[in-house]
Formats: sequence, C-alpha cells, structure tokens
Amino acid sequence: MSGILEGKRVLITGVLMESSIAFHTARLAQEQGAEIILTAFPRPTLTERIARKLPKPTKVIELDVTNDEHLGRLAEVVGAELGSLDGVVHSIGFAPQDALGGNFLNTPFESVATAMHVSAFSLKSLTMACLPLMQNGGGSVVGLTFDAQYAWPQYDWMGPAKAALEATNRYLARDLGKQNVRSNLISAGPIGSMAAKSIPGFGELAAVWDDRAPLEWDLKDPEPAGRGVVALLSDWFPKTTGEIIHVDGGLHAIGA
Repeated sequence: MSGILEGKRVLITGVLMESSIAFHTARLAQEQGAEIILTAFPRPTLTERIARKLPKPTKVIELDVTNDEHLGRLAEVVGAELGSLDGVVHSIGFAPQDALGGNFLNTPFESVATAMHVSAFSLKSLTMACLPLMQNGGGSVVGLTFDAQYAWPQYDWMGPAKAALEATNRYLARDLGKQNVRSNLISAGPIGSMAAKSIPGFGELAAVWDDRAPLEWDLKDPEPAGRGVVALLSDWFPKTTGEIIHVDGGLHAIGA
C-alpha cells in the first residue's frame, strides 16, 4: 500500500533536534513515500547528524531565510537535487532573548524586527524562493504557529510575530491560489523542543495544557503535529487554503 505522499518532493526547514516537530514531519513524510530535502541554519552539521536518524538518507543544504543570496540560489540548488517541489514546510521561528520572558514593554524595535523577519516574513520569502519549482500542478506550503489569538505567559513578542505569520498565511493563500499553491498552518500545542527551551518560563506556559486541554497533551510527543503537517502536504486537502488547523489537544476551544 502506497503512502499519502507517494511521489511527492518536499523541502523541510527547522530540523534541529529529534524532539522537533520538523524532524517527525521529515520522518513521517519519508514513511509516506516522499522524497525530501532539509535546510539548516546556522549549523548544517547539527541537522546532518540528526538527519542520520531518518529512515532514508537526505541532503541538507544551508539556508538563512533572512539572506537574499541564500534565497536567490535556493531554487537552483533544490532543483539540482529534486527537480521540482510539491511541498514546503516552514518550521522557523526566532526572537532575541530581550523579546521574551516578560520583557514585552521594554523590548527595542531592533529585536522585534528580527523576530518578525525570521518568524513571519520568512514564510513569504521562503515560499517565493521555492515557487519556481512548484509549477507543475501546484503545491502545498505548511507552516507552524502557536495560537496567536491569546497573550501567553512569557511568550511576549513571539506572539505578535506568530500573529503576523498567521496573517501572512492568509495573504499567501489569496495570492497563490491561481497557481494552485495552497498555504496552511498547523497550530501546535507546546512541545519540549529547542525553540521551546529558549523561552524563559516555558514550563509556566506549558502547564496551561495540563489544566485545560480536553485531550491529554504530551510535551514529549511531536508526532501528532507532524501528522497534521503531512496531512496538509498530501492530496487529501485539495481545496483547503488559508487555514489554521489546531493540533493542540483541543485547548483552543476551551474558555476557562
């Protein structure tokens, strides 16, 4: 029986640790029949080491999504490896330390601008860099967000950055629909990944899930979110775009 990504070619960013959603997305994508390529920054060697734990060997290329030179050559480099792309996974987010951890009112604009550039604008720039490879029958862009409807403890300027990411997703859906390119997000619950560990007071934020999520939530299990990404990459959502699908144990639906 073939997998739901049989014959698909997918670029995946953000594989930093085995505990990351991106790693489990890559593993599941391979298991479901996709050929993948990984991007990494600032340490491709770290991603290469983690990539050895995937079911099949895969190439890792360096990509700084804030670097126009890197973005400008991406289609050529990926095209030489895979020929074309059917899917792109955006699993990139970063904010300087002074933009997190309760410092919201004192964060300088330079740090806010960095958070916005890396975490939100990069969805557009990565998609446009890959677009020349997604011309045959369109493609699927899937990003990862953390529900931007709310002000979370300690999350500070990553909250507005994720809100910008969610808005960017809708505008990409609007403008790329004519080329049959879908753009959607998975809104995942908290995972004990490298990104999470960089947030001061992450435990306080994560504890909300213990109290309020209808379905039991496991901080150590990124696979449910990875399954959501793979589903959106597949042909099983052919007319879904501009959407945010919650994989958060149902917490988004609960008031108090």
